[in-house]
Amino acid sequence: MAGRGDGLYPPLSVPKPLGRELWVVDGPAISFYGMPFPTRMCVVRLPSGGLWLHSPIRPDEDLIAQVEALGPVAHLVAPNALHYAFLPAWAARFPEAAVHAAPGAAERAARHGLVFPDHAPLGPRAPEAWRGMIRQRLVPGHPFLKEAIFFHRPSRTLILTDLIEAFEPARLGPLMKIATWIGGIRSPGGTPRDARLTWADRAAAAAVLREAMSWEPDRVIMAHGAPIETDVAARLRQAFAWALGPEADARA
Repeated sequence: MAGRGDGLYPPLSVPKPLGRELWVVDGPAISFYGMPFPTRMCVVRLPSGGLWLHSPIRPDEDLIAQVEALGPVAHLVAPNALHYAFLPAWAARFPEAAVHAAPGAAERAARHGLVFPDHAPLGPRAPEAWRGMIRQRLVPGHPFLKEAIFFHRPSRTLILTDLIEAFEPARLGPLMKIATWIGGIRSPGGTPRDARLTWADRAAAAAVLREAMSWEPDRVIMAHGAPIETDVAARLRQAFAWALGPEADARA
């Protein structure tokens, strides 16, 4: 709904099907450096029947009931060192679920007073629990933003977090319009400017990003902004031109 000024995608806290065994759940905004950032969780039902929750949003009883109706919560994923705030609450509610976190997430949570549960680190390859359904890579080369990216095979959906942000100006208030313009994260989408400028090893990132593009996704879901569902390959080349080189952007 354009004109809200909050960047949100209602209905909130409701699992919305996006593909076979894939749901997206848009949540309320949280404050990040004083700016309202919308939140988004992806839910995948694995062949085992268990649920894989990517970047869990703020839980409430209604949302928990809706998620449990899809299946038992089996895996909780913090995909980078910025998306972990609500994972401890889900882990407390579902202590039998396995927790997986990108490098730096648990340490940053501790600095912010959150008790992060015991977890398995997310690495360059998917663990056996979801390897057959979800591909996984860790994008290297940045001192802080070490993000795990995922590819849901059945729906051909690339699941990102902050590597691409695509805020739509019509959904934003005046301050967020300015901030997203400065940050280079307005639709059609891009990697935040501060991350691009501080990426130490772009060649290492480019190798993983090229592999992800070779998977030929039909859709890209990000934490912030509308999913990319048209001209997917061209928009990925454009968004990642900072790593892939100017020739990639020229082909977009």
